[in-house]
Amino acid sequence: MKAGLSSQDKVREGLTAALDRKASAVLVFNLTELTTMADYFVLSTASSDRQARAIAEAIAENLGPASSVEGMQAANWILMDYGDVVFHVFQEEARRFYALERLWGDAQNETGIFGGKVRSSAAAASNESKRPY
Repeated sequence: MKAGLSSQDKVREGLTAALDRKASAVLVFNLTELTTMADYFVLSTASSDRQARAIAEAIAENLGPASSVEGMQAANWILMDYGDVVFHVFQEEARRFYALERLWGDAQNETGIFGGKVRSSAAAASNESKRPY
């Protein structure tokens, strides 16, 4: 893990990597008011196991190795724990099934504040977060 990055910098670096690998339906939830588990959850969707792995690998290239990675083999839901930021890379069916958007619905959605390329995918993510999963 890259030393000295703030949680916001980790989100930006990880999002850049995910979007470079064509992640869709990106959402950033600020959890600071809800839990001490992490400051941010970053959710994204991949269209295949191959793309999910590519997104996760790109995040690791930008941020360094996560302290914990789960789900890389099956790649339906890859969880990458960077301490204060947790990246979730889902395939669409797993994202609907686990519905983290609903589970963490009280969290502040800060997708739009991370600028640039993220804003271009924020509309798609916003529409996806309104789906009745």
